[in-house]
Amino acid sequence: MTDARSFAPQTRALAYPAGGAAGPVVEEHAFPDDFASVLEHSTVHRSTIGCIIPAYNEEESIADVIEALLGQTRVPDVIHVVVNNTSDATVKIASDYSGPHEIHTDLGEQFTEVFVHDIGKNPDKKVGALNYGYSLVEGYDYLLGVDGDTIADSKAVEYLETEAVSDSRIGGISAIYTIDDKPIKGLIARFLTAGQRTQFAAFNLQNLLRGRNMAVLGGQFSIFSTNALREAMKQNHQVTPWVKDSEVEDSLLSLQIKSAGYLTKISPYARANVGGMTTLSGYDAQQVKWTYGAIELMWPGQRGDTKGQPFHPNLRLRWFENFGMLTNLFVRVAFLTLLAGSLSINAFVFSPLWLIPPVVAMLLNLRIARTMAAVNRTDVLFAILFFPAEIFMWIRISHFVRSWTRFLSRKKVDNWAMQAKAERGGGLGHWAPMVVLIGVAIALAVIWVLVGPVVQSSILWIGWPIVGVVTVLQTLLMFSKLVRRHHGFKV
Repeated sequence: MTDARSFAPQTRALAYPAGGAAGPVVEEHAFPDDFASVLEHSTVHRSTIGCIIPAYNEEESIADVIEALLGQTRVPDVIHVVVNNTSDATVKIASDYSGPHEIHTDLGEQFTEVFVHDIGKNPDKKVGALNYGYSLVEGYDYLLGVDGDTIADSKAVEYLETEAVSDSRIGGISAIYTIDDKPIKGLIARFLTAGQRTQFAAFNLQNLLRGRNMAVLGGQFSIFSTNALREAMKQNHQVTPWVKDSEVEDSLLSLQIKSAGYLTKISPYARANVGGMTTLSGYDAQQVKWTYGAIELMWPGQRGDTKGQPFHPNLRLRWFENFGMLTNLFVRVAFLTLLAGSLSINAFVFSPLWLIPPVVAMLLNLRIARTMAAVNRTDVLFAILFFPAEIFMWIRISHFVRSWTRFLSRKKVDNWAMQAKAERGGGLGHWAPMVVLIGVAIALAVIWVLVGPVVQSSILWIGWPIVGVVTVLQTLLMFSKLVRRHHGFKV
């Protein structure tokens, strides 16, 4: 962590910038020329940026987050730390940075001021903190949203602002996210982190290859045009940008910005390290909340006044993700069931062709790992050893099943509260899919024993071709991703 004194205020006369400095000089040439030309020909910063950091029990990371912002080549014009429902020392630590700062950067001398707001008990949680922050910076040209555990690269704000200023059609731009695994300790924590790094890489790469159209402007580190926010609010009859009746407030806002006629993009340059989940319960609760919220957006006529928009362009990727998870669930369960049945009656015949799907999957995981800007040995081993990625896929399948089960049951739950509880080490819900899977396996075994040899043979005769066809189609899709050009993008 950088010493707080390195960013100590040098003057108290100026809190906001009066002008700009020279723009960035591009040293990388691997990305498409159209984006590089934007950076090369942008010379003056004329916009204003208000930064919001919603913080809940972030005492371990808040200092690094603020220092990373104060260490930017393009420093936000004001930084508001909005602390809500906290029970730790977040306010005290953040307050060490409050006040005006004069900072010397590669772009010249810049000024900013840090404010810390403790809004106490807030029933709307992160959404309430974001909307509180919006009321403080709505007069700025851009709103920069930063999570309380996100550490940005030094040029992240510079890259986001440069592209946003270059095109008035852009309503928001997201940075590329990953997780810094260097400080992670423990076998389970490192395994989960490796899986999440691969998950982030695949998601970011997919968005970059789709014309850099970002379906979700994540709250971790994204910049929004306040004009776009006002237009989205107007069209949806809202008094605030973020609404509390959605589990995925960032996804919903991204849809609204897109529907208002603006572009939602992902930057190929701006990068940030986010806080990952290091426990099974925490990761499960986070993923169930995200998936559950996405289902609500996809499905018409759901919770509160949040209308489902199944055919919205930003949700096409969500549909593909859910269909892909359903296919993964079917292939794995059906294969294991048929394999066990075949072995039980000595009808199993091994074919080397069965090795093709896992080999293609390993190669695809390896190629995704190689696209990471900070790829390391753990990422490569996670990809090529097969079993770590396969176990992680089963964990993701459990989230998928739990999310859809909870949604279809129409049981009203506070997924935010459940995630907070899980991150504190409470809750055993993440074991439920495994218990159900064991129960289903026992039931199938009993049924298999009860049916006669003729029925058993018929099941195998029908089942194996179906699984084979689905597996072939899935393998062809993986192969198409394996040979697809990446155009020099790094995630």
